[in-house]
Order: sequence, then structure tokens, then C-alpha cells
Amino acid sequence: MVTVARLLNLTLVVPELDKTSFWSDHSDFEDIFDVRHFIDSLRDEVRIVKRLPKRFSRKHGFEAFRMRPVSWSNEKYYLEQILPLFSKYKVVHFTKTDTRLANNGILHDLQKLRCRVNFQGLKFTPEIETLGYKLVRILQEKGPFMALHLRYEMDMLAFSGCTHGCTVEEAEELKRLRYVYPWWREKEIVSEERRQKGLCPLAPEEASLILQALGFDKETQIYIASGEIYGSERRLAPLRAAFPRIVKKETLLDPVELQQFQNHSSQMAALDFMVSVASNTFIPTYDGNMAKVVEGHRRYLGFKKSILPDRKKLVELLDLHQNGTLPWNDFALAVRQAHDKRMGQPFRRRIIPDKPKEEDYFYANPQECLCEGTNCEDLLGPGNSNTLQ
Repeated sequence: MVTVARLLNLTLVVPELDKTSFWSDHSDFEDIFDVRHFIDSLRDEVRIVKRLPKRFSRKHGFEAFRMRPVSWSNEKYYLEQILPLFSKYKVVHFTKTDTRLANNGILHDLQKLRCRVNFQGLKFTPEIETLGYKLVRILQEKGPFMALHLRYEMDMLAFSGCTHGCTVEEAEELKRLRYVYPWWREKEIVSEERRQKGLCPLAPEEASLILQALGFDKETQIYIASGEIYGSERRLAPLRAAFPRIVKKETLLDPVELQQFQNHSSQMAALDFMVSVASNTFIPTYDGNMAKVVEGHRRYLGFKKSILPDRKKLVELLDLHQNGTLPWNDFALAVRQAHDKRMGQPFRRRIIPDKPKEEDYFYANPQECLCEGTNCEDLLGPGNSNTLQ
């Protein structure tokens, strides 16, 4: 939204965060990010204010026009359809702001502004940074470590309809939860169909086999970057048996240190984000927003190793191995070959015309932030080489 405000020459109000999510997190933007730094670091590009002037408040009888911008829109949409609304209403409240700007085809200067916001403008609060750096220091003192973003949490499983490995009772519980939240549009979902398409997060026992196939051994230090795992220790048991050096923020820190962040999932996720970015290896079991943002930051920091699972291929290999068709050595070789070019190496964003949700997101592969001019071809390869039809 900073970029949209710059394009339209408008004043931006510090964003409000969604407080109606599954986790009922009432954190404000200022509870997670350093607002003063956010405003000051972008002052020469966009005017940002903490709150609306009083004359535009509800107390004075003013009601802002509310709308949801069309996803993946370009400059033309904002200039021709959105800008006139400000002339009419003075204040427009965007009720959704994620993925509202196209990944590609945006003016280079605006893309560079997105870089500046992501990598310079957004800084966590001192409280989060202090504890995040402490976590990183504790882990590094014990040697190299992997951050495993194990997105096997109740909200993800209920939302996606993925119940592989769950009991009948657990599957029913997740289905009931899906009906509780009206904004989760899909209700009747066939779990195995989703899984075969690669649309489900890897289960802990699946992740265990994949990590072993990739060559990680029991001495590997693994930080679990997630909230409460669905099924708790019962589901973690296979992973812990193969990798006994599993740790979480809850096991590394004194409960008193985490107390200020309890019941604030966004602030807890910020700690996981800091550890994930700093890790020697990052592996997400699902390519959600957190995984994409971590991937982009690790590219920005010098293409740090990020193993990005091809879940559709992995499900195929896992099923073949577990039904006895594919021996372990063949399974492990196939897993490694499938991920040889999925290690966070430099490459240009994939562009899929008319299917922006399926292409590489800007913040997962912010190529405009990674190089300048002619050295981009040396680093990323020839331009327009990754356009898919």
C-alpha cells in the first residue's frame, strides 16, 4: 500500500491489522513494527500518518468509504478506478491489502520502492528484535541450524481441508471448524485430492522422511518455526525420533521472556521469522505468506540456502515409497534430484499471464532488489526467460 500511495500521491495511514482471524490476535501494527522508523525511513517517498485527522473520525460524523481493491492490479487500475474515489470520498479504507498490486509489469521505480519498504522500512519493535536476536544467538552457539517452518497447525489444516494422517475424530473437528469461519469459502473438501495436487502442508512424519532423503542426519539442529502443532507431541514423535535435536522458542527461552507475547500469534511469528531468516537452511512445509517473505529476505541477504519443497512431486514419491514400490535409496535419490534447482538459487520470477496467483510472488523473489542494470543478466539470466503460457 506504500507503493499505491506513492503512485496516487496520497497520504497513507499506518495500516490496521486483521483482528478477526482464527487466532484472535489483537496486535496492532505498532505492537509488531517500529512505527516511527517506518514513517521516517519512507518520508522522502510517501507521507504516512499514525491516524486520521479528527475531522475524518467517526466522532465527527465522518464515515470512510470502504472497499476491497481487486487483487493483482496494475497502475492503470489504481489511476483510473481508485484515484477518482478519493476525489469523491476524501478517505478510502481498503479492507484487504494483501496481493492487491501485480507482481510484474509495474514501473521499475515503484518496484524499487517495494524493495525499500520490505528491506528497510519495516523493522520489528525493540522488544521483538531483542528476543529474536537472543534466540538466534542461542542456536548459533550450538552450531549450524535449520529452520523448519512446519505449517501443520489447526487453522491451516481446517482451512485447507488437509487431514492426511489425522484420526476420524480429528478430521471431523477440522471440518466443523471450517464451517465456523464464513470467510473460509470452501467447506466440502476431499483431502486426498488436495494432497495429490500438492496443495497440503507436509505432515510431520512426511517432513521427517524428506529431510532424511535430503541428507540431513540425527545431529542436525532443527528449530520448529510454528505455533502449536496439531496433534502435539503425538504427531511430532516420528520427526523427533529421527532428529532428536529439535527445539522451539518455548524450549529455548524462559516462559517469563515469552509472557509478553502470549496470545499474540503475530508477534510470536515475528520471532520465528527472525530465526528463519538467520538460519543456515530454511525449509517451509507449505508455501504460505510467511514462507514466501522469508524466502525473499534470504534471497536479498545473498541467496541463503532455502529448500523449497515440490509438494506434488513429494506426495507421489512418498506414496510410492510407503507402499513398498520405491526402495529407500531410489526414493532418496529422486527427492534430491527433484530439489536440485529448488535451493534458493538466483533466477528470474516466473510470469504466468492471467494467472498471477500461480506465478512467483514479488516478495518471494524480489529480483528488482537484488541487482542493477547489466549485472542482472549475469546473476539471473536473460530477461523474460521465465514467462509461461
